[in-house]
Amino acid sequence: MSEIDSPDGLPIVQPTRERVKQFLETVDRDPLETVGEIPPAYRSMTVQKSAANAVMAGCEPAYFPVVLTALEATLEPEFNLYGALATTHPCWPAIVVNGPIVEELDINGGANAYGQGSKSNATIGRALTFAYMNIGGAIPDQGDKATHGGPHKFGLCVAENEAESPWEPLHVERGFDADESAVTVVASESPHNINDHVADTAAGVLTTAAQTMAKVGTNLAYLNAHGEPHLVLSPEHAATIARDGWSKDDVKRFIYDHARIPQEELRDQGMFDEAGGGWPTHFRGLREYQDVGLAAKPENVLVTVTGGAGRHSLFHPSFGDTESVTKRIPGH
Repeated sequence: MSEIDSPDGLPIVQPTRERVKQFLETVDRDPLETVGEIPPAYRSMTVQKSAANAVMAGCEPAYFPVVLTALEATLEPEFNLYGALATTHPCWPAIVVNGPIVEELDINGGANAYGQGSKSNATIGRALTFAYMNIGGAIPDQGDKATHGGPHKFGLCVAENEAESPWEPLHVERGFDADESAVTVVASESPHNINDHVADTAAGVLTTAAQTMAKVGTNLAYLNAHGEPHLVLSPEHAATIARDGWSKDDVKRFIYDHARIPQEELRDQGMFDEAGGGWPTHFRGLREYQDVGLAAKPENVLVTVTGGAGRHSLFHPSFGDTESVTKRIPGH
């Protein structure tokens, strides 16, 4: 197949019968089983079609259980896949992988995890994009109405750097055992950098993070009933915070309390809607001196640790009208 025929404009791998069969052998599923209907066209996706898209994206057969689980996670109602794929906002399903499968598949959670250089990171995320485009019809300026889009829409998959995190990993926080493997999907923008080479306390690092996150132009200033601001701490920043005895819950609480925007800055800006009362539903009734937060409650702040050496962390604003989903990878 030529590059012109490729969904994302890059070369693909031909989905021959033999290749698709190899992928199907990695999961204990009927190839013709319907996984769900992919928006925005709501066409039926089978296990076999999922495998064909993973082949085209360049995945190895062993990656397919991750791809299939992530696709199914995005079909959960609370994820609001239609909203994530069809909106003008530049969000797209991002994948965080936890557990032993990270090492088995060499999924990068260390240096340059969000960048180039890892086949598993690049192709697992790409396989989801192919399924959304080929099956769901999320074609730019057709089913996908993004104003600008973003490089993360080629596919975004990273691992959490569990070895260098001072806290329990995301999937354990959500009720799975540490020796189980799981994927978490989040409808996110591309990551924004948080640079702090000076602060040497937990409050110092997180003050820089909160001030980077709370901006008038973010969706989360308005669509935050389901908003999940995702803070990706570098191992060095996480170590600084943990050294002061702070837990992950402490981090979430600090971001909830401090990543806030003064009401006078939001009024008549961004998505302020006087007809609708102006403010997000759960922030109505604030006194004039109270600021508007990015999440409805501290538990909605996502905190993970990914990356290598360096005092940079990242912030993913979420779409605001979606909820992240974590699923165990069957057999792993």
